[in-house]
Amino acid sequence: MGGTGIPKSQVSRLCEEIDERVDAFLTRPIEGEWPYLWIDATYLKVRQGGRIVSVAVTLAVGVNTDGRREVLGMAIGASEAETFWTEFLRDLVRRGLSGVKLVISDAHEGIKAATARVLSTTWQRCRVHSQRNALAHAGKSSRRVVSAFIATVPPICIAA
Repeated sequence: MGGTGIPKSQVSRLCEEIDERVDAFLTRPIEGEWPYLWIDATYLKVRQGGRIVSVAVTLAVGVNTDGRREVLGMAIGASEAETFWTEFLRDLVRRGLSGVKLVISDAHEGIKAATARVLSTTWQRCRVHSQRNALAHAGKSSRRVVSAFIATVPPICIAA
């Protein structure tokens, strides 16, 4: 790109600063009430101990009473086991998460169990995941019609 190299010490310092900012963001207090909470995970390949392994990267996005969306938490784990989701949600509660009335996610049994155990609230299947499942059962020629029909259903009506 036309520039000169960056010394290793400067790269290390920049990475340290980024790590501090990320840690501060992920451990900050959660204030106010968050009636809606979306949680999900995706798997990424990472290098650990000289090997490439798959890890679950989880994310929690909340909507507060003013309608503002915010990333409330993120964590990395070996899998989406119920114990992992339970600890993830407990950490959010320790940081101040409150007022959750509805958790929206895929139909992962670990998420549903952890939601009931930690938040004692209602769970609903994510609209996108519901649509994917419905389309998987529709014939190729029917997918466009099925997709259009699903789009007419109010989001709150899609259940497990």
